[in-house]
Amino acid sequence: MAIPKMIGVLGGMGPAATADFYQKIIRATPAKVDQDHLKVLIFSNPQVPDRTAAIQGEGPDPLPILVAGAEVLIQGGADLITIPCVTAHHYYDALQRAISVPILHLVGETVTAVVGEYPGLRRLGLLATTGTLQSRLFEQYFEPRGFTILRPDPMVQDSTVMEAIYAVKHGEPLERARRLIHEAARHLQGQGAEAILAGCTEVPLILQDGDLPVPIIDPTWILAQAAVRWALGQDRPPATPSQRCYKDRG
Repeated sequence: MAIPKMIGVLGGMGPAATADFYQKIIRATPAKVDQDHLKVLIFSNPQVPDRTAAIQGEGPDPLPILVAGAEVLIQGGADLITIPCVTAHHYYDALQRAISVPILHLVGETVTAVVGEYPGLRRLGLLATTGTLQSRLFEQYFEPRGFTILRPDPMVQDSTVMEAIYAVKHGEPLERARRLIHEAARHLQGQGAEAILAGCTEVPLILQDGDLPVPIIDPTWILAQAAVRWALGQDRPPATPSQRCYKDRG
């Protein structure tokens, strides 16, 4: 039996989302005793500059700190890196080129899962940071597969979605954040969304499947399952031009 590989988690963006992601890795692991669980190395660095501010040209570039964090994980023995921050995937290609181990792409894994699990869906409402919207991360992956990504109106994005996300990051009581994100989700339903993409890793902390009449799709749960499959040798990341190191790893 092959020895399971170590999952690296480049976290801290924010800390609560990182803790939630680790819980999902545990839940996704087919374990009966402690020894069945996987080796997971978490580097949580909340000092990574704000990704949305950087994308909007209003803050420092987080890439050097992301690269340094990934190197900490590699030096610690991580065989695969996951990033439980959607907006940080704006820097995915540059980060992958800078390091020697593969990074699972959260949005890429999500579109694969949605195609397989929700074959009838085509109109998806997106709750994400303004930086993610500006990067068009979800559109780049979903639109070529025939999906339409619906966004909140700008006022709703600023006054409800971002307010809710930053309330979670600030450690505020979650009641207000839940109310705001539910309001934004209903707004997207009103646009015709057949499901809601929890497109920021703070969103699943305040909006879960079953809260609304339409499915809530949680990319961090999808990423956790993909990482567990890979660590157990049941799957491997696909080779792409921006992920050449995948071809070199067994």
